[in-house]
Amino acid sequence: MTQLSEAKKGKITPEMRQVAKEERLDPELIRDGIAKGEVIIPKNTKHSLPQPKAIGKGTKTKVNTNIGTSTDYVDLDYELKKLKIAQEAGTDTVMDLSTGGDLDMIRRTILKSCRLPLGTVPVYQAAVETIAETGALVKMKPDKIFQVIERQAEDGIDFVTVHCGVTRETLERLKGEGRITDIVSRGGAFLTTWMVANDRENPLYEQYDRLLEIAKRYDLTLSLGDSLRPGCLADSTDRAQIQELILLGELAKRAWEAEVQVMVEGPGHIPFSEVKANVLLQKKLCHNAPFYILGPVVTDVAPGYDHITSAIGGAYAASSGADFLCYVTPAEHLRLPTLEDVKEGVMATRIAAHVGDIAKGVKGAIEWDNQIATLRKKRDWEKQIKLALDPELARKMREESKPRVSDVCTMCGEYCALKIVEKALRSGQKEIN
Repeated sequence: MTQLSEAKKGKITPEMRQVAKEERLDPELIRDGIAKGEVIIPKNTKHSLPQPKAIGKGTKTKVNTNIGTSTDYVDLDYELKKLKIAQEAGTDTVMDLSTGGDLDMIRRTILKSCRLPLGTVPVYQAAVETIAETGALVKMKPDKIFQVIERQAEDGIDFVTVHCGVTRETLERLKGEGRITDIVSRGGAFLTTWMVANDRENPLYEQYDRLLEIAKRYDLTLSLGDSLRPGCLADSTDRAQIQELILLGELAKRAWEAEVQVMVEGPGHIPFSEVKANVLLQKKLCHNAPFYILGPVVTDVAPGYDHITSAIGGAYAASSGADFLCYVTPAEHLRLPTLEDVKEGVMATRIAAHVGDIAKGVKGAIEWDNQIATLRKKRDWEKQIKLALDPELARKMREESKPRVSDVCTMCGEYCALKIVEKALRSGQKEIN
């Protein structure tokens, strides 16, 4: 049983009812969206998930947070602190991208502490274990990849990024393109290295039916990874990227036929002027499958501020129809994120998602802004702060400012425009009366 198989039968599952309540939508709309492949609920049948989420058409734009160890920095306690901060900051999903340490133990510990859908990239573990066992990535056996996927699914992982679209054909497109950054996807790089060294096809593509069989057994949502996403603006929307996207659209249809939930990942680094076109292309070529966009980063010149560059791109992408934004932190391209980086990344991406929701007319989005506006006019600071995206930061700034008059802020003080106009209009009304 999968959410998709039940939806196709016309059945509304408890998870559909739960997410419909959160979205303030009729459960039938959720069921219909899942049946069409336009909405997903990533939830493994092995995972007792307190807070399932709906991703896709008509629902709020969701935000993902990446955490995980690296070979340079293995500290599970620190990653658990990141998880706690991300959940408190309002992320919708989490991905464990660990590559250092005991990966099974790390994943299982994170899973126990995560109340949200949890995703992974299984080829990372397959590659890391192969190198540890044989000394070389190129010695990885195709069976190893599928064994890791099943192991992670058995643990209860809800969705996995699988790089099925990097094939011999798409690599030929890449070679002929003449990119600056070639491939920046780590999973794509692992598989490309293996394919070239062994002169073989990508196992995830060649044995896609095997992947679908595992996914259906656990209702494991497939996130079709964009191995050939552009790593800089100069490489955006090229033949390699679009060739892979065409292939992912075909694979999405095969997943639906197997009653497996699927979403499609997108770029990457793209100019602002190409964001909308990329979303429209994905929706058209992938038959309205939920679109999980990585950023997008809209300029390459701002390391240290890439939470801002990606929020700009993410807002435009969401307003154009993207359904799911992967956060980017200030540390992107520089180092493993700190606790502070995680908080800033989640908040910046939540802002982008909300901006997109207002533009898309998602139910309840603009009402939140209207509530804040009404309280701002009344200068009701306490209620404003409680409704703010980040109440903790808003309260801290307000308390630090120490205004001389309690109902204004220190920006305008006694010359508060709202207060002056309120007084003028009240006075004018008295004269009329």
